[in-house]
Amino acid sequence: MAFIDLGRGGGGSARGGSSTASTKPRLVMIVADPGRESTAAMEWALSHAVAEGDDIVLLHVNMPQNAPGGGPSRTGSGGSAGSQLAVFLGGSAGDAEFMETMRAACKARHPRARVRAERVEPATEGREAKAQTILAESQSRGVELLVIGHRRVPSFLGLRSAGGASRSGQDSTAEFLIEHSKCVCVSVQKKGQNAGYLLNTKTHRNFWLLA
Repeated sequence: MAFIDLGRGGGGSARGGSSTASTKPRLVMIVADPGRESTAAMEWALSHAVAEGDDIVLLHVNMPQNAPGGGPSRTGSGGSAGSQLAVFLGGSAGDAEFMETMRAACKARHPRARVRAERVEPATEGREAKAQTILAESQSRGVELLVIGHRRVPSFLGLRSAGGASRSGQDSTAEFLIEHSKCVCVSVQKKGQNAGYLLNTKTHRNFWLLA
């Protein structure tokens, strides 16, 4: 069965295989936003990608509310990201504290991990400002695994690639990072409560992984 190489030299896979104790620690960056997509990405990373000794950076880009990709993402039922994280942690959380709540979730799952939650301002302007900022941050920090929640967009808002092919329903930020990241970049979309995850990387498309 095919698996996604998570940058451990064959030591870990998207099927949940853990690395050996001698594997060199990595720096894993998880894109943090107040929404269910980001929560799903964190859940997958903590369960299937992060190993003992890894360092974790939770990165949030402070995009303006009216910018593409700006503003908080909401759940399909109208609830906030705080409720999604609250379920994951068994407590309560609001949008204003989502970064600290996500940091606490990482520490709860991997107590020995060094976890940093950081907010940064967009480095550029325009449609790809968020993606370009995340890319620059991941490269400057030497990130080895980048994880981002994959947000579905309505088909009538579909984008077109440089070659003119339609990319309806694809998250442009996730697609940009998958295409341009020098490290392994995995976009994560949760399919139902217990249906598993749909993963995308540069070499794997629509890779199905059971929860």
